[in-house]
Amino acid sequence: MKQYEYMAPCHFGIEAVLKRELQDLGYEITQVEDGKITFKGDQSAIARANIFLRTAERIMIKAGKFQAKTFDDLFESTKAVPWENYLPKDAKFWVTKATAVKSTLMSTTDIQSIVKKAIVERLKSVYGVEWLSETGAKYPIRVNLIKDEVTIGIDTTGVSLHKRGYRLATAKAPLSETLAAALIMLTPWKKDRILIDPFCGSGTIAIEAAMIGANIAPGINRSFIAEHWTNIILAKDWYNAIDEAYRAINKDVEMHIQAFDLDPEMVKSARENAERADVSEFIHFQQRDFHDLKSPKKYGFIITNPPYGERLEEKSDMPKLYSDIGKTFAQLDSWSYFIISGYDEAAKYIGKKPAKNRKIYNGMLKTYYYQYMGPKPPRKD
Repeated sequence: MKQYEYMAPCHFGIEAVLKRELQDLGYEITQVEDGKITFKGDQSAIARANIFLRTAERIMIKAGKFQAKTFDDLFESTKAVPWENYLPKDAKFWVTKATAVKSTLMSTTDIQSIVKKAIVERLKSVYGVEWLSETGAKYPIRVNLIKDEVTIGIDTTGVSLHKRGYRLATAKAPLSETLAAALIMLTPWKKDRILIDPFCGSGTIAIEAAMIGANIAPGINRSFIAEHWTNIILAKDWYNAIDEAYRAINKDVEMHIQAFDLDPEMVKSARENAERADVSEFIHFQQRDFHDLKSPKKYGFIITNPPYGERLEEKSDMPKLYSDIGKTFAQLDSWSYFIISGYDEAAKYIGKKPAKNRKIYNGMLKTYYYQYMGPKPPRKD
């Protein structure tokens, strides 16, 4: 089978999680960069990566990589890429996004226009036509320039992979599904351990944990733009990947996941989101103030995304909030707790130095993932 090189972008700071996911799927990693993993696979990897990966934002075929300091360089090098290997004669294609960082060429609109023109010229020459109808399947193209190095990818995903399809209602500052999954996978939590999110909002952390525990593939109930392609990936590849995903589901598991929020409307929305994700049976939702957090269990996990004063007027509330979080969580003295926050003084007011503090970029917002490890529970006989 023909091998392709793929690019899977992710949130900055969670590359190690995505790398592990790709290796678990059986793919060879060729490069790890900030916010992106490159890997090799045959055409079926388009379906499997899109359906199974929990922490990637999208899957792109890597079409070309080259240096360009002038627009002439950009045009000629783009035209030299064998686009006929990826785009059929009737393909509808456009440069959906261009980014440029520390590069000589910085005008993203010009980059988009020139790349499109170069591809058109290449395909007109190869297919022996004067114009391209562009009436067929869609092939969105993305261009990225970093220090004059150009990478061009063809998007196989369409709507970003964090859109699982279950979350219609969101909180004021929602955590994306991909980032929530990564936060869970950065901890030692397993499905047989109790997990509580006392600031659950729209329920994303609890829902993603339940999907991980029941082995429900995140892309099982959504569509992808490459499903309409017929030149690279076959329909049977999609059917096989979906069959693989359904066979892997295990609903015969016992999980103890709890999700609390002070806002009754958020609790209602979170419960509805869990029902759409088909994991409501595994999660206990409740309207509750985090100050009332208690558990008879000696060991457990807290993974949460508390408010961190995104608005200026909320900043003054943060010291007391995080001080209260520290005092409340300390009562569960043998639990492990993991807190993501954009508030850079959170650890100071929690009153305890975290075992680890990982920087993760939530879009353009720098956040900190404070990891407080409790003692390991004794082994079960």
